[in-house]
Amino acid sequence: MSASTVGLRRFLTGRPPQPERCELCAAVVPEEHRHLVDIEKRALTCACTACAVLMAQPGAAAGRFRAVPARYLADPGHRLDERAWEALQIPVGVAFFFRNAALDRLVALYPSPAGATESELEPAAWSEVLGGSRLAGLLEPDVEALLLRRTDGSFECHLVPIDICYELVGRMRLLWQGFDGGAEARAALDVFFEDVRRRARPLDGAARP
Repeated sequence: MSASTVGLRRFLTGRPPQPERCELCAAVVPEEHRHLVDIEKRALTCACTACAVLMAQPGAAAGRFRAVPARYLADPGHRLDERAWEALQIPVGVAFFFRNAALDRLVALYPSPAGATESELEPAAWSEVLGGSRLAGLLEPDVEALLLRRTDGSFECHLVPIDICYELVGRMRLLWQGFDGGAEARAALDVFFEDVRRRARPLDGAARP
């Protein structure tokens, strides 16, 4: 299953959904299950607990898979402003950033009617906007992201598992209406970020996975 479709199945309507299966051993997995990043295919892979634990062992599958962590962190001391946000050149109010280890660069993505849309991000912009955040220094390549949102002049930034970012993209793609997404998409965003805030721990004393 590609990264852009992870999390979509349970939001689709029509025929009854087929049970999710581990993409390594084919075992049925519950709705809430682990994901791995397939480094070769640049995609997220559903995994049962046993396979996720196995792939986390040093040298497993020649390092092809990396387990997505479950940590959520917030840095209450880091502040963004309108000038910093404009430097990112993101046309919507939500974006996420992760470091692609193979390319050795930061990738900036944002939800759109077409799915996850990449924005070219200049290194200077990254340094100006998020370089001072302690979260940036903790970001695990490929498997974690910095999730940002701008709402009525206020800003928030969280370190989150990469899979929930693609789940958000799937929700927005299905609900998007008009130019700005519409009321239903905005309501879904509010619910999504309420859950992120509930899960996130303040950075002090919570730096380790």
